[in-house]
Amino acid sequence: MSDRGEIENVLNRYSIAYDDNDMAEMADTFTDDAVLTMRIADGDLIGPFEGKEAIMKLMVDSLASQTDQRRHVTTNLAVRREDGRSAAVSSYLTLISVENGAARVLSTARYDDELRREDDGAWRFTKRHIQLDLPY
Repeated sequence: MSDRGEIENVLNRYSIAYDDNDMAEMADTFTDDAVLTMRIADGDLIGPFEGKEAIMKLMVDSLASQTDQRRHVTTNLAVRREDGRSAAVSSYLTLISVENGAARVLSTARYDDELRREDDGAWRFTKRHIQLDLPY
């Protein structure tokens, strides 16, 4: 698989892992020293959540508060920089909620990511910023 394909796969693994509540799979998409930040609309910066453990606590807590089935749809992936060891990527998120027999769009967002190829050859997030357009 090409570097671009492997990088795109990390973004998709993250989304599917969240939607399937597969926290082991999601954790594998982050480096141990990863940092995650978030901003909702034009609100204050949320985070940084520093390290895989802090990021995963945020994800587990977020999932625990939800009663619906989420679907994270990642599109418009643009590799901004890639040198074989690190990459910068931007993409869009459409966040869909399925509950009580209905699907609705909760929010849209932009992801700005930095990834690193680890010693085991796998690409993982080192930084992820989520810029949500609406509260969800």
